[in-house]
Amino acid sequence: MGMGKYFGTDGFRGEAGENLTAERAFAIGRFLGAYYEQKKSGAGVRAVIGKDTRRSSYMLEYALVSGLAASGADAYLLHVTTTPSVAYTVRAEGFDCGIMISASHNPYYDNGIKLINADGEKTDGEVISLIEQYLDGIIPTIPYAKREKIGRIIDHAAGRSAYVSYLIALGEFSFCGVKVGLDCANGSTWTIARQVFEALGASVTLVGDEPNGLNINLDCGSTHIERLRQTVLEKGLDVGFAYDGDGDRCFCVDEKGNVLTGDHILYICAKYMKEKGELTGNTVTATVMSNYGLFRSLAELGIGCIRTAVGDKFVCDAMRESACRLGGEQSGHVIFSRYASTGDGILTSLKIMEVMLARGIKASALADGFVFYPQILHNFRVTDQNAVLEDPRVKSVWERANLALADRGRILLRPSGTEPVIRLMAEAETEAVCRFWAQTVIDTVKAVIEESAS
Repeated sequence: MGMGKYFGTDGFRGEAGENLTAERAFAIGRFLGAYYEQKKSGAGVRAVIGKDTRRSSYMLEYALVSGLAASGADAYLLHVTTTPSVAYTVRAEGFDCGIMISASHNPYYDNGIKLINADGEKTDGEVISLIEQYLDGIIPTIPYAKREKIGRIIDHAAGRSAYVSYLIALGEFSFCGVKVGLDCANGSTWTIARQVFEALGASVTLVGDEPNGLNINLDCGSTHIERLRQTVLEKGLDVGFAYDGDGDRCFCVDEKGNVLTGDHILYICAKYMKEKGELTGNTVTATVMSNYGLFRSLAELGIGCIRTAVGDKFVCDAMRESACRLGGEQSGHVIFSRYASTGDGILTSLKIMEVMLARGIKASALADGFVFYPQILHNFRVTDQNAVLEDPRVKSVWERANLALADRGRILLRPSGTEPVIRLMAEAETEAVCRFWAQTVIDTVKAVIEESAS
């Protein structure tokens, strides 16, 4: 699914009150209620809704559920909860659809409406384009439900509790005596993560657990890992986990303050799952942006890797097609398909705890055997992405660099899907080699861009 007019790759995103207004949220609710009603030929539609801690999430939630009820659908409210918990509840309780109100790792003034289908996965592009047509007045007006047909709005905190119980039940080991730091990003995980870890016996230190509607992701969470590192080191904790605003990502900090990214986590879990005979097909799914060291280190363990385009939707699709059990992105969005249909930050942290406790090792020994390759990123602003990428000089230098690096590194050049930019990523075994080839390609690309500008 490409970028629609309102919906990007991850739902309707925008600044709350700017393009993502209460009126539009109401209209989305109106459309969804009618769409599923028609699909079920009047059998009664049930939608489940979650939200993060942003101030605007409350406004958008009420507008959305008013729209659903006005079209005759029943709306069940999970209140402040994580994206994966909505996906779980849809599947576990047979809802027609799920909706999450969140802009994930974005600042508080942004928000988003994420649509989840009955399988607990992202809603397909067909529904999205119909919603966009309705928002633009292309689809005719939808009649209002009347009398007993008006939908109900139901408090469903019990659904959130059921999800918490599900996570606790997945814990195979007691966490007694383990000192854990949790950075909840002042977001979705701020009560749930603690409940899960304390129920399993951990001694918990919390960071980013005082949401006020305006401080989600502010100097905390997986996008600002410094705060958790400091806490782990100052308090002598055994391990720390940082989540993002809506709780679908997780980064880990070991007892020495080293950060483990999504790539490290994929390596750690793949190695462990292979030993336990749980890595079906003996493969992991990752995106082309995962560190080259991940592919090399997995290959050394005899584990294959499916590479996809960037975006959790592509990872999900590839995993489904190949019945792969483990996949994810460098950003800490990791999918354990046996237990969840989307990335789940809390689940990811439980799985890392499992490896630590099963092996009886410290967090700093988790990623032993994983060699992280030095990386250089560079963006070029361009007017015409294709003209630059198709230029024979660019193609030739890019090819030459990749031949030289062979299986010891690579250079990736790709158009950004969201802005007029070409992104370069270079990786090699040493910093010097990485810098040399990155610079060689950068100089050529710059020359081509300057020439076309003059």
